[in-house]
Amino acid sequence: MRAAVFRAQGSLEIDDVAKPAPRAGEALVRIQAAALNHRDLWIRGGQYPGLHFPVIPGSDGAGYVAEVGPGVEASWIDREVVINPSFDWGHHESAQEPRFTILGMPRDGTLAEYVAVPVSQLAPKPSHLNWHEAAALPLAGLTAYRAVCVRARLQAHEKVLITGVGAGTGLFALQFAVAIGAVPFVTSGSVAKLDRAKQFGARHGALYNVSSWAKEFGDHYGPFDVIIDSAGGPGFGDLVDIAAPGGRIVFFGATRGNPHEIPMRKVFWKQLSLLGTTGGSPADFAAMLDLVNGKAIHPTVSHAFPLDQVGAAFDLLEAGTQFGKVVVTL
Repeated sequence: MRAAVFRAQGSLEIDDVAKPAPRAGEALVRIQAAALNHRDLWIRGGQYPGLHFPVIPGSDGAGYVAEVGPGVEASWIDREVVINPSFDWGHHESAQEPRFTILGMPRDGTLAEYVAVPVSQLAPKPSHLNWHEAAALPLAGLTAYRAVCVRARLQAHEKVLITGVGAGTGLFALQFAVAIGAVPFVTSGSVAKLDRAKQFGARHGALYNVSSWAKEFGDHYGPFDVIIDSAGGPGFGDLVDIAAPGGRIVFFGATRGNPHEIPMRKVFWKQLSLLGTTGGSPADFAAMLDLVNGKAIHPTVSHAFPLDQVGAAFDLLEAGTQFGKVVVTL
């Protein structure tokens, strides 16, 4: 089969590799479309823990079941499915166990014509989604759902600020907030992305690359009951300033690094909750799909590339000019 392969740090090749055989309890999925995440960039660049090469990247995928392994009912064959990329979460909803992994490292991922995964990781593809949309959903949708609905417990009519809305996870967070009936606000480094976000229900947006954005935006539209952030860095203190008393700040990334300092006096005086999150449990994945199906939410696909042009897909993601998810068709 054909697959995208990282054979060493910094490399990306399209190669012919052996088609996997499903083991006991597994299904072989014929991938129709996969999607990229920043995680794939970090793995290629050697900036991810537990690296090993070679590996087929890709955490997001949708397709149909082509074969099943021992102990799996034959009725699975030909079913259209999406793959839950969150493996071995464990027994507690509060946090993952040490054996938790994400599909695409260390286990071979979805940027291949076939992938073998435990059948317990499969769910029916939402019928209102095409293959590109279905492939765009799993990891970013799961991460956003857990951040917005499980960790923040966002409620209708609460004001929520979502930073970096052009990325896939931020856009899902906006869509989920709208579906819940919350009042969403966003930030971005692009006026065009702010304008697009308003089409998805954002009330107002701010350019985070303007030095005074937090004070001006907070004075006009804040304070915010919930803030969803993936940047961290020196601007984290601004989020503390514009959070409402009793507010919740949820973060699932640190693309701008660690904050220089956390203003602890403000945090405890305002009774703030700082909540970390990553991935999601099987129950979170099921609940996310229920919300997507129930509200007929469509993931936004920025660009789609054939597997032969996967390098261009990585370049686009690294440039950060996309709005929504970058998809690869197989």
